Amino acid sequence: MELIKKQTHIDFMGKFKAAMVFSGLLILTGIASIAMHGGLKYGIDFEGGTLVQLKFPEAPAIDSIRSGLREIGFADSTIQEFGSPEHILIRVIRAEGKLEAMGTKIKNALEEKKGFTGIIIERVEMVGPKVGKDLRMKALLSIVYAIIGIVIYISWRFELQYAIAAIIALLHDVMVTMGAFSVMDKEFTLVIVAAFLTIIGYSLNDTIVVFDRIRENTRRKSKESLSDTINTSINQTLSRTLLTSGTTLLVVVALFFLGGEIIHDFSFALLVGVVIGTYSSIFIASVFLVYWESRAHPKRPA
Repeated sequence: MELIKKQTHIDFMGKFKAAMVFSGLLILTGIASIAMHGGLKYGIDFEGGTLVQLKFPEAPAIDSIRSGLREIGFADSTIQEFGSPEHILIRVIRAEGKLEAMGTKIKNALEEKKGFTGIIIERVEMVGPKVGKDLRMKALLSIVYAIIGIVIYISWRFELQYAIAAIIALLHDVMVTMGAFSVMDKEFTLVIVAAFLTIIGYSLNDTIVVFDRIRENTRRKSKESLSDTINTSINQTLSRTLLTSGTTLLVVVALFFLGGEIIHDFSFALLVGVVIGTYSSIFIASVFLVYWESRAHPKRPA
């Protein structure tokens, strides 16, 4: 099945400067947002603490909840709506006592001190600070190990410059997606780490398809410059790229809008990752190959 019946002749390499500026702006915006927020906003998985989800008969006033928590010593708690105004998530920085006791303590305080009635405790989760720190380290290592495995695989299947190009594209995707999370003030949790690993796999698959065609055309058209060969290769795989990305995006968009709050952040990460991963396969990874060729063979037309 082909989305584009005739081969296109788009000059992708001619637009690489604009792509570099665009990527630079995305990454700088993300870094600036992370700096302004004092780092990533870690969820309870990484930060530690207690998460209490409450259901109210009708939408409560957030200020009243915050005031009630302040009276029992939880002034530093984070309060947010979860899916609908009646569902409230409360994250207490401290992790202490039994789960049931923490949930009951908050529920009773709100009912007795602020006049709320009919509050239902839907879930209570607790993670200790040491466990959160350990989970952060393991999450980081999982991404590092994945990247090392990718370098080994691509170096064996292609050449070293292809592996470096793929890693640069993957780091680009991760940084842009991480920046998007910071800009949107979303929490970074274990589920999001899983989303990042999924993004890495998806982006790599798309990049390898383009690399395969570049290698084939390089052998076939040895007299062409590398830029022309890459342009030809990207145009030849464009139909497949758009079809794969388009069908994947349909599923991710459906998850984002219809999947509910539980997987909302996960689907948001995939939504950003699929778009950026497709973009980086064309502009970031391929541009590095041209740069490598120009540095390795200055006199050869790149």
